[in-house]
Amino acid sequence: MAAATTEAVMEALRGVQDPEIHRDIVSLGMVKNLAVEDGKVSFTVELTTPACPLKDKIEGDCKSALAGVEGVKDLEISFGAQVRGSKVGAGQTDLLPTVKNLVLVASGKGGVGKSTVAANLAVALKMHGATTGLLDADIYGPSIPILMGVREEPRKVAVNGGYKLGPPIAHGLPVMSIGFFLEPEQAVIWRGPMLGKALNQLMGDVHWGELDYLIVDMPPGTGDIQITFSQQLKVSGAVLVATPQQVALADVIRAKSMFDKVMIPIVGLIENMSYFICDGCGKSHEIFSRGGAVRAAERFKIPFLGEIPIVSSIREWGDKGVPILVREPESEVSKIFLEIAAKLAGQLSVAAETAKSGQSLKIVSS
Repeated sequence: MAAATTEAVMEALRGVQDPEIHRDIVSLGMVKNLAVEDGKVSFTVELTTPACPLKDKIEGDCKSALAGVEGVKDLEISFGAQVRGSKVGAGQTDLLPTVKNLVLVASGKGGVGKSTVAANLAVALKMHGATTGLLDADIYGPSIPILMGVREEPRKVAVNGGYKLGPPIAHGLPVMSIGFFLEPEQAVIWRGPMLGKALNQLMGDVHWGELDYLIVDMPPGTGDIQITFSQQLKVSGAVLVATPQQVALADVIRAKSMFDKVMIPIVGLIENMSYFICDGCGKSHEIFSRGGAVRAAERFKIPFLGEIPIVSSIREWGDKGVPILVREPESEVSKIFLEIAAKLAGQLSVAAETAKSGQSLKIVSS
């Protein structure tokens, strides 16, 4: 039997594709530290995100590809991750150069649980191993301080000879909100220019550090703040949160239309309050109907990231400042959030690689 060679191994691995980006792992630069010696082959696959939902498939495909290579007697595959960033849109400014992916969590209307989803998505990405931050951009109704249980005020930190605001840390995440600077009962009555200035300060004047993802809880609707983001910033994509009713379709249409006009890709749609599991009978009850967001995703070819059920513990622990993922990490709803976060990370990897190759964005709809 002929001895295995580095060239033969690399050629075989060219037949293994990243299931989301649809390019081989060699050309994507994902094969690292390859060693071939006396029939033993070892290498590291550097995933495009630690939250990669298809890691097992990639490993299986690598084993299958190398099974036919002459001289390979033993195989050792390890995994690492290097998040790839992509910021697009009409904005010309990058106020956050140390943040690889800026992700807007938005909705066409209020009352859909957007802030709760944003907070738990940020926690889920961190639990997957990504460095993640959370920004509350809902100037008129900031709720992230309550949901994350943040009571301390931002502090000044020395950065490059000057000073910036150091965001408080909650459950391992840096968190920033206009709510830190307001009295509990103080109303915000600012107009467009003031809103834009406040948002710029919440980002450009804050020392976020190196982040893989910054999740931004947007205000509902399609007003001044959304326009400010699109005109002044480069972002990676938007995630829409909708409820199951048929009327959700109209809300998605409005939100999608706005993001399309400002050239911000929609990288996912989430259906919140999708169903309720009765404690007494164990049956699934569709209180607000079901599937409205799914149908909207299908119609507009938006990746559908998942359904989040109505669970009382989400509200109970959120009121106490503890995301459900922190309090009950093994619960079914926590597993749903983790799965949604992994799918989102996958879509952002697709966006990053597409932008790098100079192609028009092609979001993969599941």
